[in-house]
Amino acid sequence: MVKDKRQELSVALATFNEEENLPFLLDSVKDLADEVVIVDGSSLDRTVEIAKKYGAKVIVVENLPNFHINKQKAIDLATKDWVFQLDADERVSPELAKEIKDKIVNSVNGYWVSRKNWFLGKFLMKGGQYPDYTLRLYRKGKGRLPQIHVHEQAEVVGHVEYLKNALLHYPYKNFASYLVKWNRYNNLLATQIEESLQKKNLITKAVYAVGYLIIKPIHWFLTTYIRHKGFMDLWPGFVFSFFSAVRFPVAYLKYLKIL
Repeated sequence: MVKDKRQELSVALATFNEEENLPFLLDSVKDLADEVVIVDGSSLDRTVEIAKKYGAKVIVVENLPNFHINKQKAIDLATKDWVFQLDADERVSPELAKEIKDKIVNSVNGYWVSRKNWFLGKFLMKGGQYPDYTLRLYRKGKGRLPQIHVHEQAEVVGHVEYLKNALLHYPYKNFASYLVKWNRYNNLLATQIEESLQKKNLITKAVYAVGYLIIKPIHWFLTTYIRHKGFMDLWPGFVFSFFSAVRFPVAYLKYLKIL
């Protein structure tokens, strides 16, 4: 009986000014990845230097507002059997790494991976923030990013399943860094609103205004903080639910050029 060929794995990511986060990520995948492919958006810090020190394949390009475009470039450059698309502020636990090694030998084309998100000193376990499944692991050529909006999921052809162990996500160094990213996402959302409302009539625009200024923020806060029990994450849970809800009116006001 012929033994199945070992499946090799590429870690693919896009970076921009990630010199503080990148070493932690690369250390966490050193025993998992057969190659690391990084598309860097012309970082101004030591990101590229650090990536090359770890032996990663690095391509430097323009830093685009929709960073999923550079993520897809990294995915396209990957050469191994499987692609694990990651962000620099994430960590792969030994338990998750072992599970991935065990799972990429069968006929499944992709896996959803849960995430634990660190915010204001703790992992958020309620408010819809856990398990926070994201489709990141797929066979080469079977998965792509739509590259349309910031919170999109990959599209995978064929059967997908779920992994048990979580990816650890440390997106914010402190609250100030959270606000920087929050504002960046709001700018992207404002752009999406503008694109959606091009050539729309006044009635459609009025519906959008009511939705983004009133309905969406109220619905989001009640859903995350009450229905999904964000209050159980105490103060961090309240802050996260509140600012997640407020992004809708803020983005709309940015679209109107009021903010």
